[in-house]
Amino acid sequence: MQAMLIGGRAFFGRELKTNFQRTGTYHILVVSGINVGILAFAFFWALRWLPMGETTATVLTILFSWGYAFLADLGPPIVRATITLSIYLLTRLLFRDRAGLNALGIAALGILIAAPRTLFEASFQLTFLSVIAVAGIAVPILQRTMYPMQRALRNLDSPAFDFSLPTRAAQFRSDVRLVREYLARIAGLRAATWLLRKVLGVALATCELIFVSFVIELALALPMAWYFHRSTTMSLPANALVIPLASILMPAAVLAVALSYVSFWLAHVPALVAGYALALLTGTIRVIGHFRIADVRLAAPSLLVCWSGALAVATALILARRRLAVAWLGIAGLLAAAVTIALVPPKMQWHPGVLEVTAIDVGQGDSLLIVTPEGRTLLLDSGGVGGGSKSDFDVGEEVVSPYLWSRGIRRLDAVAISHPHSDHVGGMQSVIANFRPREFWYGLESPTPEFQQIAEVAQSYGLELRPHSAGDGFEFGRMQVRVLNPQPGEIATNRTQDDESMVLHLQYGNTSALLVGDSHKRIEEVMLGENPHADLLKIGHHGSLTSSSPEFLDAVTPKYAVVSAGFYNTFRHPRPEVMHCFAERHVPTYRTDLAGAVSFYLDGTTISARPVPR
Repeated sequence: MQAMLIGGRAFFGRELKTNFQRTGTYHILVVSGINVGILAFAFFWALRWLPMGETTATVLTILFSWGYAFLADLGPPIVRATITLSIYLLTRLLFRDRAGLNALGIAALGILIAAPRTLFEASFQLTFLSVIAVAGIAVPILQRTMYPMQRALRNLDSPAFDFSLPTRAAQFRSDVRLVREYLARIAGLRAATWLLRKVLGVALATCELIFVSFVIELALALPMAWYFHRSTTMSLPANALVIPLASILMPAAVLAVALSYVSFWLAHVPALVAGYALALLTGTIRVIGHFRIADVRLAAPSLLVCWSGALAVATALILARRRLAVAWLGIAGLLAAAVTIALVPPKMQWHPGVLEVTAIDVGQGDSLLIVTPEGRTLLLDSGGVGGGSKSDFDVGEEVVSPYLWSRGIRRLDAVAISHPHSDHVGGMQSVIANFRPREFWYGLESPTPEFQQIAEVAQSYGLELRPHSAGDGFEFGRMQVRVLNPQPGEIATNRTQDDESMVLHLQYGNTSALLVGDSHKRIEEVMLGENPHADLLKIGHHGSLTSSSPEFLDAVTPKYAVVSAGFYNTFRHPRPEVMHCFAERHVPTYRTDLAGAVSFYLDGTTISARPVPR
């Protein structure tokens, strides 16, 4: 309730936030234009019942809206909505035509003059595009379809009113009167009139809400895919259920707070109403959000698809004011564009015939993307927040997945973990849910909760669990894989997980890469007899003094090295002594804390490195 009323974030966890995102109702959870609209309408409606003039009600509503915006810390979405609302109410007071697009344009111009960079913020674009979709596409169509039907329910006993309506609406009134005559025999004329107006009014309002939600969802399909990599397939039913509940919850909550300063007894009833509405709202979101179909994740669409989606929105805006049949063609174009964005995957960005190893910048953790010469994909580790931290930041959802989607990757062939430390596996559950890999590789079956949780998630998504130990060798997409650790027969413990790291040696042609996880010097000594030579070395344990012994580096003789570490991390990784060892051997070494993500390309003969553009 705090989040919906004033934008607080203290009392709900990541699961609830994710469910709102999945269902396309996140605009309810944050203070946005719809919150301002609901409260302003309720406040204005209440003032109209009091003995005061139109001017006083309008001025007080504007002051109330700006006071509410101030209470919600004047966030950009609420400021935009309040400016637009103020313009709308003032033009109404001056008896001028209220053109929604003009009011929106004035609000946008004022905001961009004050802060031009706002134009490039996702929040600004989503807010204005949704309102443009309503005012520029939905409303012009509703004015010729639904709105005349709603007006037709007024003054049913006045035949003269029929002549002010379009033909279809007048015919609809005649049909309503016929039905009313039939019901009047049972319940009486007054009761029949009241019942018909209420039932048909609710039905028409529901259709209006569904249509507006449908248009918004289609118009926002492109930015939702581009910024959030989501297709909100359940947005339509979710909004149809949630918005009416929010329209009850928010005024009741504000009334309860206001009355509590007078009497707790007076505040009890509206507080009770707000509480039940909140329980129904969050319960609805949880139920809908847990449907698998509600969690469709998308790779970043291609530029061609982006231009097509933008053209579809522009075309729908132009056609919405043409003949009704032509206007529906604009809606069909929007639908076609949204379906294309959701169902037509972009081409994956990869280099055929080349083995790629990319160290993703996940801060103080590890995550490596391997793309084989045949285009098969493997993610080794997924980063995560270090052990002991209470942060609910999900590196897999917020860092690793967006990078994979930016590459056009929608599914992974396999995921692997070196060892179940939180900075290596913290994001793996999200990665599995987002990319539905076929296989899950690991070294030892660890008794730790982290490993057990990942294994359960992998099994729930139907992944094939494949344990590996030293001596295993197999081909994966024209890439030869040798496993150098853990040792056969070794038993997992809760203490020495670093030395339980699964070490992979990847070979393509005459080029190779050695990925050692967090292995310490003891395991490096064991690997000396396994021919660990490699052109690329992923430096062990983030460049700590526990790894990278001189004997091991002399045996590997890498041409390139990469270390994954967090910027100014508390462990002081990578240690200067370790970096000095690589400098002495003239090995070009890349650090993710300084260079960001780095890609290495092994073509079977040579190896090259290229930092990923930020």
